[in-house]
Amino acid sequence: MNKPYKTATNIGARFLFTVGVASVALSLLFTNAMAEPARPGAIQPAAHANQKPINHLPNPYETQRNFGTLPDGRSWGSVSAVNIDIDGIHVWAGDRCGTNSCATSKVDPMVKLDPDGNVVQSFGAGQIIWPHGIDIDSEGNIWVADARAANARELAENPSAAGKGHVVLKFSPQGELLMTLGTPGETGDPPTHFDAPNDVLIAPNGTIYVGDTHGAQYQNEAGPTAKSRISMFEPDGTFIKSFGEFGFEDGQFRSPHSLAMDSQGRLFVADRGNSRIQIFTQDGEHLDTWYQFSRISGLFIDPKTDMLYAIDSESDENYNPGWQKGLRVGNARTGEVLYYVRAHDSKRGSGMGGLGSMGEGVTVDRKGVVYAGEVGPIQGMTKFIPRLIP
Repeated sequence: MNKPYKTATNIGARFLFTVGVASVALSLLFTNAMAEPARPGAIQPAAHANQKPINHLPNPYETQRNFGTLPDGRSWGSVSAVNIDIDGIHVWAGDRCGTNSCATSKVDPMVKLDPDGNVVQSFGAGQIIWPHGIDIDSEGNIWVADARAANARELAENPSAAGKGHVVLKFSPQGELLMTLGTPGETGDPPTHFDAPNDVLIAPNGTIYVGDTHGAQYQNEAGPTAKSRISMFEPDGTFIKSFGEFGFEDGQFRSPHSLAMDSQGRLFVADRGNSRIQIFTQDGEHLDTWYQFSRISGLFIDPKTDMLYAIDSESDENYNPGWQKGLRVGNARTGEVLYYVRAHDSKRGSGMGGLGSMGEGVTVDRKGVVYAGEVGPIQGMTKFIPRLIP
């Protein structure tokens, strides 16, 4: 059989046809991409594109899943509020009562665990709807950011849940309610209200910082549900001021999701919707912006060593392309990322759409053991034990 004779003319014609088809396909693809609106919250600051994803670093930790045993055979629900106790050994966690809300539950959401995972204290039944952030002050008081109110279905099942949520609560070490910031069950603006407060931080001088609003990370434009700010209060609850607003520029936020302070007294804000850390003075003056720690849900800084622990529970190709969920550990003084712990395997996708699961809250004990609160798809607590850190 004679083979077709390939002339330069035939080859050129085929090449032009192939290029033409490819161009049409690319044009259609581009047109469709331009026509499709951006996913809510998927837009990132321009400077984010300049940061190469950091997904491959040494992992010196041994991961222990399913840390902590709750009483009476109770199962863990979503956990984002975690912090180490004043003794540096025990860990406090805010369990969302076996599911993702305490609005219809009669169990204590706030639990204190020893290093072996045994619950040694609990409180808060009927007082907290959605424990989201937590801090422990120098006197051992427990501060909880309760980030939402009961919805209509929950109120129909439990009318007593009305008039709770959207507040910051201060409890004594024994679990007695000492102070309420915000107006329970109502949203609004400081000084009298919050709108889904994410986290609370108590500075060494007693100043109270509250990061507000949770839902802003899912917005691409400013609006009534896109408020983003840090509010400051005196130790007695007297309002000082708020700083920040919704936006993509330095000093603006799209949900200040977690707060921490380093040994120099600088305020670190996990600006989750913008996939970055912003650093401020204690008066709210912007100092720096870091993108190298990914889309951070939880933030903790060791006050003695300035080791920074940034946990990412959301990154995927929709909301932070190229980045992977995980725990990134670095230096709060230099900004260098030193270690990376990848996400747990999960067959079920996260709420953001990507596979894999990693904690949303993070804290560290005095021995350097890391504890993470898991929101989902995996829930409960995870312990990361340092094995190879000098």
